[in-house]
Amino acid sequence: MERRYNGSAWHDRFLPRLTSSEVQALPKEEALVVLPIGAVEQHGSHLPVYTDTLLAETVLDEACKCLPEQYAVWLLAPMPYGISSEHSGRAGTISLSIPTLQGVLMDIAQGVRESGFRRLLLFNGHGGNSALLNLMAREVRLKTGLMVFCLNVGGLTIEEGLITEKERLLGIHGGDYETSLIMASYPEWVREERLGAEYPRLEEHSRYLRFQNAGFAWTIDDVSESGILGDARTASADKGKLLYERQGRQVADILMELTSFEIGKLRQQ
Repeated sequence: MERRYNGSAWHDRFLPRLTSSEVQALPKEEALVVLPIGAVEQHGSHLPVYTDTLLAETVLDEACKCLPEQYAVWLLAPMPYGISSEHSGRAGTISLSIPTLQGVLMDIAQGVRESGFRRLLLFNGHGGNSALLNLMAREVRLKTGLMVFCLNVGGLTIEEGLITEKERLLGIHGGDYETSLIMASYPEWVREERLGAEYPRLEEHSRYLRFQNAGFAWTIDDVSESGILGDARTASADKGKLLYERQGRQVADILMELTSFEIGKLRQQ
């Protein structure tokens, strides 16, 4: 039988593998619990609708390969659904409502706190989740006392030369970056004969508005006919492997720092 949770991250750091008594006995003072959050939504005609969840899982897996054993980082089961309303109406998109995701996040956080942990990282693979996760991080902090962190796969540093500047600004959905990563991790899920390219005409019509900042409300139907934003034709598995290697190290460094971060030390005494 094919087994899903293979690899060092899911063998050594997957919290649900442990029994209740084993979880209770874990040292909690410097432990970090990580909740990967993705989405099920259209990614054009070449990528699976599971792309954003795969990205959250695989980037974390790569990061865990770089983590020294002594760092207490524990992964929860990935959440495969998120806020994908901007892709509503496109086949394969399954979106949670805002109240549903808020409730699920709070319930999970309560369980993390009741298990004795102090730190929770919301590790997000889908840009459409970001605003709500930032809002909920504060709500969870207020209601549970947990230290709560947010980290977005799409916000990780991409070294110069790997992705063009145009792709950085406009290639935010199904373009070079996402396609390269999935080519490197799940090549059999990519329909390479259907790779395409489409960019919105944003720079022609605004000096200031961008997807990353100075934002505006949009749906995929506002900005794309094909359902993608970017150029998937320039993607490659080799590029994806480099991205995994470099971003995995970056995430590992962040995870290590979070295990010792103490929010109570930020105030001047």
